Amino acid sequence: MSSDGALSRFSDGNFTSLCPNGSEWVWNGLGECAQDARDMASVVLGLLSIVCFMVSSMPQYYSSCRSGNMDRALSIWFLLLWLGGDSCNLVGSFLADQLPLQTYTAVYYVLADLLMLGMYTYYKARNQLRSDRSVLNVLGVLYLLGTSAVLVTPPGLELGGDAARAGSGRRTLLSVDEASIQAFSTKEIVGFTIGSVSSVLYLCSRLPQMYTNYKRKSTEGLSFFLFALVILGNTTYGLSVLLKNPDYGQGEASYVVHHLPWLIGSLGTLSLDLIISVQFMMYRKKHIDLIQSDETAALLGN
Repeated sequence: MSSDGALSRFSDGNFTSLCPNGSEWVWNGLGECAQDARDMASVVLGLLSIVCFMVSSMPQYYSSCRSGNMDRALSIWFLLLWLGGDSCNLVGSFLADQLPLQTYTAVYYVLADLLMLGMYTYYKARNQLRSDRSVLNVLGVLYLLGTSAVLVTPPGLELGGDAARAGSGRRTLLSVDEASIQAFSTKEIVGFTIGSVSSVLYLCSRLPQMYTNYKRKSTEGLSFFLFALVILGNTTYGLSVLLKNPDYGQGEASYVVHHLPWLIGSLGTLSLDLIISVQFMMYRKKHIDLIQSDETAALLGN
């Protein structure tokens, strides 16, 4: 047992002693102790959220490659704020000892953001300098190759010590007051602060994209499935954190407070993503009505 009371799979114990009656594959594969149905539901939802986040950017990649107007469809501030939020989320996850699944998701999404930002830069330059297409194509290929190399060999994640968060989670009163809030360590305070900044950046990132859609009165070039999968990913991500049993001796109120920035960052952006989804439906309907109006005018003209 570590100095702050969190059990670690890398301490002087083993799976049998540290996580009795737990799932061995979850312990060995994810560094978490899942001993009951709620823990397993948290793990399953966490894995589902990672899948949603992993594939969410792919429809936008495809849409951008097909339309070639990524620089007009997406707001650069949306991408930059999103990248800033994911970067702070990654640093905060390490410092605040968040669940391993949270850290895995943060690492992947930073890489995905960098790829999307690179594509935006490429299409922005290509559309402005079409005469120098060959040079831009070479730069684009080199960028994709470099990003692919990073994705294939990501930096190793050290989940030892406190960051493993593999405690024997049980919702039990014991000698702990459920209403009390466990004190933050200095490291956790820094991580909590960075996590709070990431939540603000996540919330602010949607506003430039909403304005861009409103200004264009269109969502052409923007993939609806990007936001649909992000909504699903954030929902399952938030639920996975809420369902996870607190560490041994930690009250539920303390557990929620320690994870609050990440909960706000995931569940708090849902309303804004839903507004963007409404924009998709509004502008799609307007586009269909415009086409039908043009067809009707053409028929009347004949």
